[in-house]
Amino acid sequence: MQTRHPLEPLSLPEIELTVQVLKKQTDKITPTTRFVSITLHEAAKEKILNKSNENISREADVVLFDNGTNSCYEAHVSLENQGHLISLEHIPNVQPTMTVDEQVECEQAVLRSVEFQELIRKHYGIDDVNRVMVDIWSSGYYGQEEERTRRLARPLCFVRSDPTDNGYTHPIEGLRPVVDLNLMEVIRIEIYNHYPIPYMNFNYSADRIEKLRDDIRPLDIIQPEGPSFQVNGYQVSWQKWSFVVGFTMREGLVLHHLTYDNRSVLYRGALSEMVVPYGDPAEQQARKNAFDCGEYGVGCCTNSLELGCDCLGYIKYFDGNMCTSRGELLVIKNAVCLHEEDAGILWKHTDRRLNNPEVRRSRRLVISSIATIENYEYGFFWYLYQDGSIHYEVKMTGILSLGAVPPEQKSSYGSLIATQLFAPYHQHFFNVRLDLAIDGINNTAYMVEAEADPEDAEYNQFHNAFHINKTRLETEKQARNNLCLEKSRSWIFENNSARNAIDQPTAYKLYPGDNC
Repeated sequence: MQTRHPLEPLSLPEIELTVQVLKKQTDKITPTTRFVSITLHEAAKEKILNKSNENISREADVVLFDNGTNSCYEAHVSLENQGHLISLEHIPNVQPTMTVDEQVECEQAVLRSVEFQELIRKHYGIDDVNRVMVDIWSSGYYGQEEERTRRLARPLCFVRSDPTDNGYTHPIEGLRPVVDLNLMEVIRIEIYNHYPIPYMNFNYSADRIEKLRDDIRPLDIIQPEGPSFQVNGYQVSWQKWSFVVGFTMREGLVLHHLTYDNRSVLYRGALSEMVVPYGDPAEQQARKNAFDCGEYGVGCCTNSLELGCDCLGYIKYFDGNMCTSRGELLVIKNAVCLHEEDAGILWKHTDRRLNNPEVRRSRRLVISSIATIENYEYGFFWYLYQDGSIHYEVKMTGILSLGAVPPEQKSSYGSLIATQLFAPYHQHFFNVRLDLAIDGINNTAYMVEAEADPEDAEYNQFHNAFHINKTRLETEKQARNNLCLEKSRSWIFENNSARNAIDQPTAYKLYPGDNC
C-alpha cells in the first residue's frame, strides 16, 4: 500500500472537492468568476521535517478572479471530512495571472473586432482575418490610471501565409490592439509606424523541410534491468537521494523535501519568477517585458512530454493536475519527466608510477519539464548527482519574438536575421527560490570571495598569497549582489549546529551558472 506524502500535489478528486466547497459555501462563484489556480496548501516546514505526517491535513489554496467586478480573492479550503471553507479574503488593487482561457478568448476578441479587420485590410492587405495569430501580452503598469484599474492586455499580432505556416516570422508591425479582459473586447487599437510585413517563409515542421539529415545512425538508451530509481506516488528515491515531485499552476515543476542519505538538504526548490525585458524603445516593442510565472503561469503552459522526443531512456512521467478557469478538471499528461543519464567521468586518477588508472563513471538523475509560452519554449532541468551535488539548468528554445523593419534598413536595438525581420535585444532573468534546510532549518548564509593579500606584506615576498573572505548575510537587502568573476564570488549556507568529520559546520555552496 502506497503511503502518501503530505507535500504531494492535489489529486483530481481533491481539486474537484475544492471547487464544490467554494461553490456551496461562498457567494463568490458567479458566471464571471474564474479559478486562476488551485494548489496544495503546504504544511508548516517544522511538521514535515519532524516527520509528524499523520497529523497533517490536506488543504488547498485558491486564487479567484471575478471579471464582472474586477475583484481578486484568495481562499483556503480544508479537504478533510467532505471539505469546508477555512477563509476567503478579498485582495484589493491586484491582477492575478492571466488564465489559459483568457489567452484564447483574447485572440478571439481581437479577430472579431471590425475595427481590427478594417485596419489590417487597409494597411497590410490582409483580407482573411483567420490567418492572423494573436499572442496575449500583459499591458504592464506604467503609471496610467487604466492600467491600475482595468485588466488589460496589449497583444502582438502575426499573420500566416497558409494554415500551417510559421506566423512568427511575419509580424504585423505598427498596430497593437488594447483588450479589456474583463469585457473581453478591443477598447482601442494603437497605431505606430507601419512597416511592410516580412513574407519570407521560415518553416520548421519536418514535412515542410526539403531534406533532413540522413547521415546519423541510431543511438539507443537501454537499461535491461530497469532504472535505479524507485517511485511511490510522487515520492522518488535514487542513489541516497529522496524527494517529492510537486507541480503548481504558477511555478510548474517543484522539488519538495530533498534529502541525501536521510539528511535534509533542500526543503523546497522552484522557479519563482522569470522576467524577459526587451531593449527596443519603439512603441511596438517597448512594452514587451514578460513576467512569465506571474502573468501567464509556467505550470499552465507546460507541455505533455513524449518518449523519444523530449526524454530518452527508461522514463517515469508525472501528470500535472489542475483545472480550467471555470473549475473543470484539467490534466497535463506527462508534465514532468524522470530519468537517468550517464554524466561522463565522476572521478579519475592515474598513478603514473604504477601505470594504474582508476576511473568512476558518473550518473545523474534528471527531473524536467518544458513550457511553451507563446513563441518561446523553456526546459527546466534539475540534476542530482552521486557526489551529492545539485545542478539547475534552464534550456531556451522555440522561436524568437520578432519585429519588422523597413526594407534596406537595420535596427539599432536588435539583430537583423532576414530581410525586414529583426530580433530585438532582450534578456532572460530566472529567479529560483531555494528554501534550504541543510541538516535542519538552522542555516546561515555567507558570501564568499577570494582576496589577494597586500603585496608589501613581509610574508608575501612572492606576491602570490590570497585568502578567502566570508561575509555573514543578515538580511535579504544585504544579500543582494551581482556576480563577480574576478573575486570568484560564491555563497555558502552552513548549519552551525551540525558538524562534519573535521568539526566544520555542514554546508552547501552555491555557484553561479551560465548567464544569458
